[in-house]
Amino acid sequence: MKKGFTTGSCAAAAAKAATYMLLTGTKKEKISIETPAGVMFDADIKDIFISENSAGCSVVKDGGDDPDVTTGSHVRAEVSIDEDSLKEAELEIDGGYGVGRVTLPGLDQPVGNAAINHVPRKMIEKEVLEVCKFLDFKGKLKIVISVPEGEKLAKKTFNPRLGIVGGISILGTTGIVEPMSTKALIDTILVELKQKKALGMKNAVVSPGNYGLKFMEETYHYDLNQSVKCSNYIGEVVDMSCDLGFETLLITGHIGKLVKVAGGIMNTHSHEADARMEILAGCAIRAGASATTARKILDCLNTTEALFLIKEANILEETMEIVLEKILFYLDFRAQGRIKTECILYSNEFGLLAESKNARKILEGIK
Repeated sequence: MKKGFTTGSCAAAAAKAATYMLLTGTKKEKISIETPAGVMFDADIKDIFISENSAGCSVVKDGGDDPDVTTGSHVRAEVSIDEDSLKEAELEIDGGYGVGRVTLPGLDQPVGNAAINHVPRKMIEKEVLEVCKFLDFKGKLKIVISVPEGEKLAKKTFNPRLGIVGGISILGTTGIVEPMSTKALIDTILVELKQKKALGMKNAVVSPGNYGLKFMEETYHYDLNQSVKCSNYIGEVVDMSCDLGFETLLITGHIGKLVKVAGGIMNTHSHEADARMEILAGCAIRAGASATTARKILDCLNTTEALFLIKEANILEETMEIVLEKILFYLDFRAQGRIKTECILYSNEFGLLAESKNARKILEGIK
């Protein structure tokens, strides 16, 4: 699959080209930079303008085969001379229109800064100072990174949840976009958990997604949007919550996803594993189900169908308590005593299926 280049790489390339054009007065329609991964990025330069004291240009983001919402956006740099005749070149980097600004703690940049992460900042500094040295410029340059489409694109990202307002973030640790990057998803989860910790939260509340939003609101008066979305990465979330020093990890979720954890499956994506019916059948047998009921459960296509069979056998509550017990067992096994674990299990059709001892108390405390 085709790899792409990050917004950080685009920003660094645009800033380098704009600096060259400002200091020479000549157009630069192609530029090369070296990414932190050691891969060269040969960028086409667009939207060029040059004036006496400033120059600007854009690089169009190409995310390769990764379904990145920022692909096709124009990452723009405007460079201006803020002060001349210094002992050495100095840089001031800030964000303009379409680049978000940090309003909550716990992120890569402090509150008030433009959401241009530290690696892209270093990339910009390296490339621009290289031009300054080559052209023997000793002065202060102001570099403003903007993304004209950024404010609109930000609504499709995690930025509003993270307290980054007004646009997208300029990101990237390697400068390269890996198609369908699992690491990128896990890194996003880690950022959210770090932010919750920085805000003083002692308990991490996570959910695979917003499935069951109405149920959680009506039953617990709790908005699932407050939870960290862990997608399918249950095991990684346990590890990260332990490493960050949370006291308790509360996982809330639909039976169709979390029942897999009752079998020790820590990545709940269907491509990784799917033993939902086997786990439900086993738990139902422990609760007193007949062999006939167990065979019927094994033939079910989804957990809702299986729950109706278990309810017909009058063992729904007992079965769900066993499922919950197994979920907590495997969460605790993963945590190895480093964190307390709690769980709320539900379905849209049956409502609350089971909850651990302190789960409700934790949600009350967060509210």
